[in-house]
Amino acid sequence: MKDLCRRYGIKPTGNAGYKVSYITSLMAFPAIALNQLQEGKGLRRLSFASFQAIGAALDEMNSPTDEQAALIKISLEGKRMQSPARWEQEKLINLYKAKSLLEQVMDLLGD
Repeated sequence: MKDLCRRYGIKPTGNAGYKVSYITSLMAFPAIALNQLQEGKGLRRLSFASFQAIGAALDEMNSPTDEQAALIKISLEGKRMQSPARWEQEKLINLYKAKSLLEQVMDLLGD
C-alpha cells in the first residue's frame, strides 16, 4: 500500500504508521480529484474567452495552399530541400504541426 501511494504521489490519511491510512487514501483519491476539478481547484478548464482565443489563432493561421500542402506532404515523407530553402521548409512544417496541435487542443477541450 505504501508503494502504491508513493507511486501515485498520494499522502496517507492520518498516521503513516497504520496500513489503514494508506488504504483510505487509495480508496478516496479518485473521488477527491474529481471533486477538486468541479470546485475549480488545481487543473481547471479554460474560460470561454481563452477557448475563443485559440480559435482565433487557428483562424489567423489560415489553411495551406495546394502547393504548401504538397510541400508539407513530401516533407513529412522525409524529403528535404537544399539550404537556405530548407530553413523555410522547416518553418512551414513547424507551422503546420503547430496548427494541427492547436486543432487537437480544440477537439480535446471542446467537451
